[in-house]
Amino acid sequence: MTNWQIVGHERTVSLLRNGLESGRLAHAHLLVGPPHVGKMTLSLTLAQALNCSSKDKPCGECTSCQRTAERRHADINVIDLNGRAEIGIDHIRELERTANLKPFEGQHRVFIINNADSLSTEAANCLLKTLEEPPPYVYILLLASNERMLLPTIRSRCQILELRPLPFEVIERTLVERYGAHESHAALLARLSRGCIGWAIDAWLNDGILKGRNEQIDSLIQLASKGISDRFSFASDLAERFAKDRESVKETLSLWISWWRDMLLVCSGCPEHIINLNFQDTLQREIVGYNIYTIKSVIRGLQQSISALDRNANPRLVLEVAMLNLPQKKGAGNT
Repeated sequence: MTNWQIVGHERTVSLLRNGLESGRLAHAHLLVGPPHVGKMTLSLTLAQALNCSSKDKPCGECTSCQRTAERRHADINVIDLNGRAEIGIDHIRELERTANLKPFEGQHRVFIINNADSLSTEAANCLLKTLEEPPPYVYILLLASNERMLLPTIRSRCQILELRPLPFEVIERTLVERYGAHESHAALLARLSRGCIGWAIDAWLNDGILKGRNEQIDSLIQLASKGISDRFSFASDLAERFAKDRESVKETLSLWISWWRDMLLVCSGCPEHIINLNFQDTLQREIVGYNIYTIKSVIRGLQQSISALDRNANPRLVLEVAMLNLPQKKGAGNT
């Protein structure tokens, strides 16, 4: 039994482990799942196994495994947005150049492309060349939240592995048993994570993440009492941020969807299923004046906004429409 310290995703881990042990591991994989669900953790663990010097791979203790975990291994390359709007062709050309070099300190070169659904068209077409005929020592792992944003020709050259959100109970138990979290706090983080264990762990280790999330919800609540001018100003700020960090804006809209979902549950008489457990009293107060049909319309509108952003629609226009679709509380200004 190998030392795969992965929480959940047993079927995917088993598939990769068997591929390694049989020598039939595909040279290109597409890992699909929501942000923080565990795609990067699984990819780095696979990279450890490919270059581990021990018999029981990955051991997690040899120099190669440790350097991979610290992202200092010369043969493990991680390509990411790093604040950019897209992954450009220059990054993929560098991947091509490096892929043609023999491994420096390990047995295999591993390329991990995070946010692969943000590859530019030129970069995606350039990547096809390496995917078609990779050197025998090269493995390429594409990580994406929306596989439909990738070229069909790229998808067809990869083995697709879907990582689904984990049950809340699994995340809660992991936080308590592995990280020593108090049960009530673990339960809150598990719900807020929406099944994405990476977010829950990060939020446990960094109090600022939960604080920032609470501030975003407070901003959303305040928007209900704001007029058109203030809302458009907010949309402008979001559009400016989108130009630098697309994922953070999409995560903000997803957070809003979770809020309105909770409003729908409270309005429907099912408060026990809400996600935002730390806003129970606020939800009960804010639900006054809304009905189920209005809330469903808001949720649909926000989902359409995310889809439009994925299709590269004008971000400012999309976000202004989203602001117009948010219901306005009685007595709010209209300027």
